Amino acid sequence: MNKLLTATVAVLATLGASSAYADRLDDVKARGFVQCGVTEGVPGFSELNAENDWAGLEVDFCRAIAASIFNDPKAVRFTTLTAADRWQALSSGQIDVLARTSTWTMQRDTQLGITFVGTLFYDGQGFMVKKDSGATSVHDLNGKTICIEQGTTTELNLADYFAINKLTYTPLTFAGHDETVKAFQDGKCVAYTTDSSGLAADRSKFANPADFIILPEVISKEPLAVVVAKGDDRWFKVVRWIYYAVLDADELGVTQKNVDEMVGSDNPEIKRLLGVSDDDFGTPIGLTKDWAYRVIKGVGNYGEMFDRSVGPSTPLGLQPGLNAIWKDGGIQYAPPIR
Repeated sequence: MNKLLTATVAVLATLGASSAYADRLDDVKARGFVQCGVTEGVPGFSELNAENDWAGLEVDFCRAIAASIFNDPKAVRFTTLTAADRWQALSSGQIDVLARTSTWTMQRDTQLGITFVGTLFYDGQGFMVKKDSGATSVHDLNGKTICIEQGTTTELNLADYFAINKLTYTPLTFAGHDETVKAFQDGKCVAYTTDSSGLAADRSKFANPADFIILPEVISKEPLAVVVAKGDDRWFKVVRWIYYAVLDADELGVTQKNVDEMVGSDNPEIKRLLGVSDDDFGTPIGLTKDWAYRVIKGVGNYGEMFDRSVGPSTPLGLQPGLNAIWKDGGIQYAPPIR
């Protein structure tokens, strides 16, 4: 009887292990593509370009995941999500990863059944007004109507800032991003508030961008992060180390253009990153030994992703600032691959 019990426990343990192994990474591999949640057509972050192809910082990160798993940055499908429906899409399994601009907060981290991977873009909340409004500071918005998208950290930040500074306002809220922006353009509110990068992105689409100004105050910290559902440790580590790999590549000067040359580098850090050392960092998490090489060959390093999506030469014209790698004065920083 004891032998039978022991055998039964062993079988159940084996079945449990097999069931646990059939995780998100296995599902993605079997499906043949990554399902990625992104914003609703925000320039610089996720939008269809003139060639009807997805482009932007969020899109590039999703492509980095696909490149790592399939050696094909195009093996990804995109789902546009509002601030209100993003969490349900993630927890229900509709998407594998949420790259959509989502602020990392304690409440979200501890109460939504999600896990934040890393900060893709360090941002802060700002305000945009029409130039002819006469407003040059947030304090000029005292008593005014302000347009806000529902289900965002924007609402609480706004309430806190105005309460601290003894200012009043009338909130005008909308369920989606596009209708919030349209209400502002139509003059239903004096100001529109969201992440500063989002303001720059929205302004770049206006018929006359010069007619609008972004006020100088930044009233919050908005670490916009990549997110996965809680409970799948291997998938979390896969996505997290892909995020770290693009940062490490940026720090080490490994680019999409020079990565094939860098494979022959004598630098041990670069050799480990590109999978040409004696160590194998891919197999333990279900990837190939050259997983990071695939990422860099497919999409480039973090600095390249930033520059082509939102950088100084793009319509958004954003400087790296905090988003520069640490050795260039920013706070983007990755643990070493070793």
